[in-house]
Amino acid sequence: MKIKGVSYDVGRVMGTDWRPLFDIKVIRRELGIIKNDLHCNAVRICGLEIRRLTLAAEEALKIGLDVWFSPEIWDKGMYKTYSYIAKASEAAEKLRLQWPDKVVFVVASELTLFMKGIVNGGTFLERLSNPSLWENIKKGAHNKPLREFLSKAVDRVRREFRGKITYASLIWEGVDWDIFDIIGVDHYMEERIRGRYIEMLKPLSSFRKPVVITEFGFRTFKGADKAGAVGLGNADYFSLFLHSLPLVGVFFRPRLKVIHERDEALQARNLTAQLKLLDGAGVDGGFIMTFVSPIYPYDEEAAYDLDADNFSLVKSFSAWKRGTTYPDMPWEPKEAFYSVAEYYNK
Repeated sequence: MKIKGVSYDVGRVMGTDWRPLFDIKVIRRELGIIKNDLHCNAVRICGLEIRRLTLAAEEALKIGLDVWFSPEIWDKGMYKTYSYIAKASEAAEKLRLQWPDKVVFVVASELTLFMKGIVNGGTFLERLSNPSLWENIKKGAHNKPLREFLSKAVDRVRREFRGKITYASLIWEGVDWDIFDIIGVDHYMEERIRGRYIEMLKPLSSFRKPVVITEFGFRTFKGADKAGAVGLGNADYFSLFLHSLPLVGVFFRPRLKVIHERDEALQARNLTAQLKLLDGAGVDGGFIMTFVSPIYPYDEEAAYDLDADNFSLVKSFSAWKRGTTYPDMPWEPKEAFYSVAEYYNK
């Protein structure tokens, strides 16, 4: 694969900020580790706040990483989402002018589920759990409003941004790829599609454009290779909310609803196997989900080990604990970090 990437969250927001502390020194250090130790040549920078996206992108570009600038606003209607994308494209163009050919703009991701107005439901979880969702998906009812929105959004983006653009799609979204420069698809492996995982990508080759897996990965527990991205939301969100409160939050430990047996080795093997599979299929690149997830910390007690139910390549610590491999960082690499680094360094 030409693009050896990882997703890097600077503050996605759903219910809570997934990156509550944004310290530019930490961001700079982590991006350096992503380039020099994980051996990535590209990073997909995701988040809500455009200022954070821009600051992180600047740090990545300074050290030679390609940046996939990925502004993400969730659970808003079409008008607010459109306006947000337009504003983000202006920020991305300023970066592209400084670093030509190093910035790709990701118009949005998985809009059928993340934006209000395409399928029924006021929030992501309501849309996902709506009884009519999969029936309408099978009928293709989502494709017309999705295409109409993307057409307008792309027209607006191209007025500002002069570089390459893409969209991080779901595999079953019928995107008009003619209006994009790169085909992007979030494509997780799970048991029910294992035998046809690569076959599902084949129709995309007919567009004769680069195909990049914008999101894929595995969580860190036994059975995660069967579940894929299915079954998210295992963290007890009330405990997460209490933990996020200023001052008193330290007295509340976030916990899991269902306890899984931690298995770092399985995550590492799965990622290596999937990288080989994607390489063999001839895709142009991929972005592993994800480098770090601070709000899902590791704990020796399984009931509180949110990291076991998480996709990150490093395990975050609560409070002021630091790692041993990188003593200045509040996390420690998992086995998957080293397996990906070895593969990317070939």
